[in-house]
Amino acid sequence: MTRYLVGRLLGLVSVLFVTSLLVFGAVHLAPGDPVTFLLHGRPATPEAVAALRSQYNLDDPMIVQYGKWLGGVLQGDFGNSAQYHQPVTELLATRLPGTAMLVAYAAVLVSLIGVGAGILAALRPGVLDRSILIGTGVATATPSFVTAILLVSVFSVQLGWFPGPGTTATGFGDRLYQLTLPAFALAMTFAGLLARVTRSAMLDELGREHVEVARARGVAGKTVVRRHVLRNSLGPVVTVGGTMLAGLLISTSIVETAFDVPGIGSLLVTSVTAQDFAVVQAITLLSVAAFVLVNLAVDLLAPLIDPRLSLLGEGSS
Repeated sequence: MTRYLVGRLLGLVSVLFVTSLLVFGAVHLAPGDPVTFLLHGRPATPEAVAALRSQYNLDDPMIVQYGKWLGGVLQGDFGNSAQYHQPVTELLATRLPGTAMLVAYAAVLVSLIGVGAGILAALRPGVLDRSILIGTGVATATPSFVTAILLVSVFSVQLGWFPGPGTTATGFGDRLYQLTLPAFALAMTFAGLLARVTRSAMLDELGREHVEVARARGVAGKTVVRRHVLRNSLGPVVTVGGTMLAGLLISTSIVETAFDVPGIGSLLVTSVTAQDFAVVQAITLLSVAAFVLVNLAVDLLAPLIDPRLSLLGEGSS
């Protein structure tokens, strides 16, 4: 386990290092002069241009610029935002709680809807199974922005049950109520995928020989499902669910922009439009780090949920 953890942590560091190189290089190799992007078309004196180049180390070779930027990142300093004129770290700190609450809310919905629908589809073949398959197929094929438009049109404009985009909220309860439609818009595609994975895993376990033997011995159906079917199905469900959680972090930009949620995703969209490179670099690097850390956590939890995975790993090693 120690060797495994050290290897995964070294892999995490390697991924982040390569990502930082790609992000920094892509931004600084974009066509045009970075000073022009920083000025946003405003006229400036030669002295102001020289001050900008000195402030952002643009006169140094790219490898020197990267070293200075990476040194600042390791100390928690991502530079200053050219759009908001404040440190990027402070800017992210104000936006991160909104995104974290939205992703947590959506993750709960994905787990409840996806796993619940998958279990029902596997245990109730026939009309209910076909209906769930059709519903999950529609949910999976519908983009998040289309779902967002439909939810706003029906539940906000026509029925008036939920506030529309841009509404301010005070307090945890109001904030949670305001994030209900964005969370559903973000969760529906992933819930459909998780439901299909859960259904497939349940059906695979239902056909196992030990399940048939348990039923032949007169074990109650609920006990068979709980002890032998559902428990053994959790391995692939948790693995795919962890990957979807990382996907939720990346998919927030569309939903936050559609519902005007002040989070990391909407900040990324506005920063790309405004060519605020420091913010784009920071959000991209943090997104990759979160994605890798979630996958690491899932890999560590999988053997605890399904001991067969650890036995397979020992046998293969």
